[in-house]
Formats: sequence, C-alpha cells, structure tokens
Amino acid sequence: MFPGRQLSDLDSALQFPKPARSPALFDPFKRRSFLQAVVAVAASTAFGCNEDESGAPSDDTAKFFPQSVASGDPRPDSVVLWVRAVDPDNASANRAVQLEVSTSQDFSSLVLNESYTAVAAHDHALKVKVTNLSPRTTYYYRFTVDVNGQKVSSATGRTRTAPAAGADVPVKFVFASCQDFIGRYYNAWQRLLQLDEDLDFVVFLGDYVYETTGDSSFQDANGTRSIVFAEPEKALREGEGLVAFYAANALSNYRDLYKAIRSDKIIQKVHERYPFIIVWDDHEFSDDCWGDTATYSDGRFDEKQTARRKNAEQAFFEYIPLDNTAAAEGAIDIDQVVAAQAGGTKIWRDFEFGQHLKLMVLDMRSQRPDHLIPEDAYPGTVVIDSATMPAPYKPAFTADTFAYVDIDAAPLAPYKQALQGAYVQQAVQAGLTQEQAAAKAATWVKGNQSLFYVNQVIDAVSAARVAAGQSAIPRIAITAETPRGVAYVHMGKPTLFTIQGSRYIVVKPVFDLFAGLKYAGSAKASENALGDAQEAWFKETVKAANTWKIAVSSVSLTAMVYDLSQKTDIPETNLRQSFYFNVDQWDGFPTKRKELLGYIQANNLQKNTLFVSGDIHASFASVEGLNPASPTTLGVPTLTAPAISSGSIKELAGRALLGAGYGSGSAVHKYIVQQLEDTLKAGNPGMKFADGDAHGFVVLEVKKDEAIASFHLIPSTEIAKDYSLRADSELAAKFTSKKFRVKDGDITAI
Repeated sequence: MFPGRQLSDLDSALQFPKPARSPALFDPFKRRSFLQAVVAVAASTAFGCNEDESGAPSDDTAKFFPQSVASGDPRPDSVVLWVRAVDPDNASANRAVQLEVSTSQDFSSLVLNESYTAVAAHDHALKVKVTNLSPRTTYYYRFTVDVNGQKVSSATGRTRTAPAAGADVPVKFVFASCQDFIGRYYNAWQRLLQLDEDLDFVVFLGDYVYETTGDSSFQDANGTRSIVFAEPEKALREGEGLVAFYAANALSNYRDLYKAIRSDKIIQKVHERYPFIIVWDDHEFSDDCWGDTATYSDGRFDEKQTARRKNAEQAFFEYIPLDNTAAAEGAIDIDQVVAAQAGGTKIWRDFEFGQHLKLMVLDMRSQRPDHLIPEDAYPGTVVIDSATMPAPYKPAFTADTFAYVDIDAAPLAPYKQALQGAYVQQAVQAGLTQEQAAAKAATWVKGNQSLFYVNQVIDAVSAARVAAGQSAIPRIAITAETPRGVAYVHMGKPTLFTIQGSRYIVVKPVFDLFAGLKYAGSAKASENALGDAQEAWFKETVKAANTWKIAVSSVSLTAMVYDLSQKTDIPETNLRQSFYFNVDQWDGFPTKRKELLGYIQANNLQKNTLFVSGDIHASFASVEGLNPASPTTLGVPTLTAPAISSGSIKELAGRALLGAGYGSGSAVHKYIVQQLEDTLKAGNPGMKFADGDAHGFVVLEVKKDEAIASFHLIPSTEIAKDYSLRADSELAAKFTSKKFRVKDGDITAI
C-alpha cells in the first residue's frame, strides 16, 4: 500500500504534490575502491553455508542458479524448497534438476535424493514439498544440474522444520516487510545475517516486490539499483515526461521483479539461511489495490484488471516457497495452484509451532471491498442526510457547514447546470474525454449536495463569469430550515479524483460515523475485509489451545491518528481536525476492527493474542481496543515492523509537505514530521512505542508466559548506502535496538 501516489490536489489546504525525482545521493562507483572491494569479499565469507570454504557461489552456480535457493512454510514434517534452474544456452528448454536433502552439511546423511524438472513455462522456477521429515530439525539442501557431464550445484540452503505439536519449547522468528529495490539497499537483511540469530523462520508481511520501475513519488533511482522490464511494451505506462515509469502488467513483467530482487546477494543469503512464511500485500499486484482493482487513476477510469491480477499471482506462486497445494509431496504443480485460484484466491493459512505458538497468516487484499470513500467521489455528495443521521449525533452537525439541498429541485436547475459544467471542466483537465466527463457528472452531480462545497464552486463559476463580462451567480442561501447532513467533503475530500480524503488524511470522527452506518446498512459488506470464509476460519483458529495466537496481518492494526484539533498554532482552521493518516490499512475498517477486537475480548483471548503487521514503513508497539472508560479492560497487543528498505513514513511525509509549501518552520510540518511520534501517541492512547523514520526488522521470541520483541533499527539516511562494500562494524554501528515484553495483554519496555 503505502507509499503510492502523493496527495496532489490544488483545491485542498493540505497539498501533497508529487515531487520530481530526487538526484542520486551518491555515485557508488566513484567511492568504490580496491580496498572496499577486498573488504566486501572478506565480509561475505561469514554469510552462506555453501560447500566451498569461502561461502561464495562459483560462476557456474550463479550462471545456472541465478536466484540461488529458498525454503518456506515449515511444518513439523514438511517444508517447501525452491530453486530457479536455467540453461543460458537453451532458455526455452525444461531443465532436469536433482535435489538432495540431508541432516548434515556435507550431505553424508541424505534423506532425499530425487530428480525433478524445472519447467520453462514457469520461468524454470521449481518448488518441491519435502515430507516425512523430523520435527525441529535442521536440514541442508542443494539442487544440481548436469552440464556437459559435470555436476553443477546450487548454493547450499539451510532450513528447519517446526517443533512437534505439544512440544514445550520457545519459538523465535523475525517479521519484516516492504523491501523496495530501486535506489535502496538491503542493509537490514545484512544486519540480520550479522546477528546470526537462531531463528525458526522469517515472516514476510508483504510488498516483497514493488510493481513499478521508478515511480518518482517514492522511488529514487541511484543508477545502480534499477529494474528494466524485458518486455516493456507489455507493461503499463504511467506518468508523463521525465517522471514517467512502467508498472508491471504482463506475466514476464512480474517475473522480472522477482528475478531482479532475488539477484541481490544479501537477500539470497537470508533465504539460504532461514525458511520464510510469506503473504502478499498490495505491491505484489498494484498499489492500494482491492481485489483485482488498481488505483493508479484515482477513480478517473475503471481499473478492474483481472488478467493483470492473475499474472501477478502466478509470478508470486512461481517465485515464493509457499505451500498452497493439495499435493501431499513432490514437485508443486503451479498450473494446478493457479487453476485453484479461479474458485477463490486462498493464501490464508495457519501453522503450529509446538505448544506455545499458533501462527495465523491473513490475506488482507484478495477479499476486501473498495475503499469506503471512492477516489472519484464528488465532494458535495451527501452520504448521511437528516433522516439517516442518528439522533444522538444531530447536535454535532447543526452548523451551516453541514447544510445541504436537493440539487434536483426545479428552482435549482441553473445551479445544477453550473455544477455539472464545472465538473466536466475539471474532469477534462484531469484527463477524461468530454464524453467520459459528462457521464461522470451525470452520475455524481445530483440529489443531496453539501452547500459548503456547492457554494464554493458557485463562487468560482461566478468569478469566471464576471471576468468574462457576464452576471454573477448568487450563492444558495442557508436558513435554519435548511437540512443538515454529512458529505464526502466533511471527511476531508476536497476535489475530484484524489487520494486525499479517500485513502489518506481522512477526518476521523466523521469517517467513523459514516463507516458504522454504512456497515449496518450493507449487512456488513462494506467492511468485509477478510471475506466470510477467512473470517470464520480466523475466529475459530484464534481459540486454539496454543499459549500464543499470533495473527499475521500485512496491514497494520495500530491506529494512526493525527489529532490536530487543539493545535491553535496551526493557522489553517480546517486542518485543526483529528485525522486518520491512512484508511487503506485497518483504520479504513474501523467497525470491523472493533468487532474483531470485541470478539477476542469476549472470548477472553486478549492476554495471549498478538497481531504482527507491516506495510506502513514505521515501527509501532500498541495495545488496541482499550476502553478509556474502563481501565481494567485489556486491549489486544499489536507490533508493526518498519520497512526493510522502502521510504519511511517520516521521509515521505516530509517530502510531500515540502512540495506543498509547508517547510520545516510551519506548524503543520512540526506536528506531522518533526513531532510525528508524539502526535501519533497523543492520538492513540494505547501506543507504547513509535518510530516513523527507521528501517529494520523485529525479532520475536515466544515463550510460555511472555513474548519478547526486539526492534532492530537503522536511520532512513543510511538506506541508500551499500554497506555490503564496507566492514561489518560500520553497519553494526548504525543500528540501535528497542526491546519490549508482551505479557497479559500489555506491552512494556525492557
């Protein structure tokens, strides 16, 4: 999800225009020296577990196994092993591959030695489900190919199976997310390799790849970290001029993303060392997507892209060591996996790691409905009228700001005509044809319309008329009898085709009211984020007997609230509001979140249920669902990991505000950037820790009576520097750590 298109609307008081691409921070080739190269080679010997003494793959290994190896979805008796085995001299041919699995690193104790085929139709990616393994056991594996009678081996991978059911053992794992490749380096993964943690697995929470090749709103190419599609003519062309970029569309485009990222030697070594449990978020398909619908045009056009979504999913299933097959063992049939998705995408699944951990992996993208406020919503459209406004809330909406009229009333025909004309003009300027704009105007400019918005448009139309020598149009009068209600503009939607007031910077109290009414009126469909089947599975699984039930949610459960309502030093009074920063995450499903947290509390599960999340490029530790009126009521602990490499929330917010004219001396900049953490803590009383700048990962050790979370953090200023060219000590010195104890439904710093 985040980041994506910047908040770029001229009509709004808070403008977040898309900035031009930043220049490269440095030219690594100018700084690279012979000495650094020697240091890099020396440092690399500590990483892999290959056969040769140096640990570095041979030229032949890199040639025939360009993305190395990986493992995933460990269970007590099975694991999925992955490789991409190619023949550079015959790219269209299938490749015979031998797989060896052993309990010893020298492969003297083989438990499997079988032949398989890396199929060209699936980009030579091969996944093998290995079964009949022993619980909590380390296994080594390698793939080999025959090249002119000589055996060429992949790097040696190491994996570990899960503890047996009922085993009384602690479990340790890492969770991380968001690893943008373009212009950025995997220093966080390199630090994990340095720590050499004894992990059971790594959870990756989504945005494993980014579908764009250089979206200047958040990707800063530095000349050495870029992705070029082999078939750019099949990709989507987005943006214009110097800021134009490609977005993956065809299957080959999505495959190129995975191949590029997995060509990075650091991430290869992490995959060689640990099994991964991976779920997708949005960028594996398209930024801020819902189901098979993209959001690049912000509602200008219909972006339902079923074929594109299928291509994205197929590449994911080819390159990710995921076990979502009915096959009991052996090579996983990708065609079968892809075909099964036609009956409903299903990657949500659960894992059991002994007595103390039930891990529930949620899919927060496939089933979710559209954002509650459509990107193309007309700001003046009234969504809660005087008849549907609940009586207890009516006193809060008596001001003239909430007055509205039925624009279809006969006496208002000239006003409706003026509004539709203005709509068409704006829509054409936004890129629609005259016909498309007229159709949208007819759809939106009708029925009850907010006078707060309508009269502003009339003022603009009137001013244009006067400038042209025509008569002015008077405003529509507001009286005590004029009905009151809520329109999209009251939730922060300032204009057409925008993410502001639809996905970002949404007025919280009004949005919560609107969401609750729509939830009830739609039989809960409006916030059915998980889908019926997945929600039923979650509610049943969270009651498992394991000590800890940990829910893996790609989007953060932590409420991110900018409460600026009492900030009198902000001169723009319309900004003195309480805002949700991002309603593409769980904040966009406030009624459903409250319902699920209530279910956990009602079943007395809050002491041992924990959510881990990513997506938002910030670090949080919070307790959600607290009732301030009842201090003894426990909430549900939530931990959010920072991004591995994608731009931090503070970095991107600062960039956006600067482009909008809010420099470091402005009050808005002070609260949203400089004091971001304090602002968010003030807006969410359950937030125990916040860091909106750093990158990194979280190590979580689950014990019988507590869980210990260690955030390993590096400043955002370091992420464009390639530390693989430097001594280990330089990178280690840049990292700090924060440690927390999760126990009895609370989070405390250690």
